[in-house]
Amino acid sequence: MNKDSAVADRTAADHFIARSAAERLQQARHLIVDLDGTLIREDEVLDGAAALLERFRGRFVIVSNNSTHTAEGVARRLSRLGLKVAPSCIVLAGEQSVAYLRREHPQARILLVGSAALQRHAMACGCQLVKADADIVLLALDPHFNRARLGLIANQLRRGARLVATNADASHPGPGGSVVPETGALLAAVVTASGVQPLRVVGKPGPLLLEEGLRRLGASPASTLVIGDNPDTDARGALQLGMDCLLVGGAAGSPSLAALLRSAVMAPGAVATAPERSRPD
Repeated sequence: MNKDSAVADRTAADHFIARSAAERLQQARHLIVDLDGTLIREDEVLDGAAALLERFRGRFVIVSNNSTHTAEGVARRLSRLGLKVAPSCIVLAGEQSVAYLRREHPQARILLVGSAALQRHAMACGCQLVKADADIVLLALDPHFNRARLGLIANQLRRGARLVATNADASHPGPGGSVVPETGALLAAVVTASGVQPLRVVGKPGPLLLEEGLRRLGASPASTLVIGDNPDTDARGALQLGMDCLLVGGAAGSPSLAALLRSAVMAPGAVATAPERSRPD
């Protein structure tokens, strides 16, 4: 087989995969969409992101393992990038970890290892944040993580504090094929240094974030399609809750988001545009 034939065969295969995925997109009433690697890469909006969100306006939520920002902050960031998304349509691992602790451990003394934004959010929610003698260490993506902080965390855990992690992603996609280290990389260091395994990992593939997404949509798993780029978090999490999942972008054998949208436009039958029920965007 010559090079031109191989390229033609690959193009045909990619087209078939995208068309098959497009048919599943057409059948979806609601979407749960990942953020990093699916809609954006850092400050780069991926082709097809705006069109996808507009097509499902009022019928989507973004569910992300992001533990650095609040929904308000992510909404402002997306707006600067040209994507209009209301904070109520954004479910984040950091905020949901705080909600989990307030619900399950309301009196806990918490050493929160994370961004200033997440710490402010936790205090606003009524969490008791401490620097020593913690009952729980909440590990998020900490921009100031260093050897001294690792030592503090490890010794708090060794003296009896329990460990809760916002997510276990080792990295997320960056621009130009790069990777950006994530909370899971910090978690690996903490577990190695302390010998303590986490009591709970809140983010995907765990069910908590996806269940919150369904709750906000007022949707059932059967009517909801998950779109993401990571088989270990997005696809696995969807499968555990009985939801269909389309992988795009970086996942092997998956179409790009732009190719998926082009195929959806060309495929027989149109993606439904009328929302099932009225709700703000």
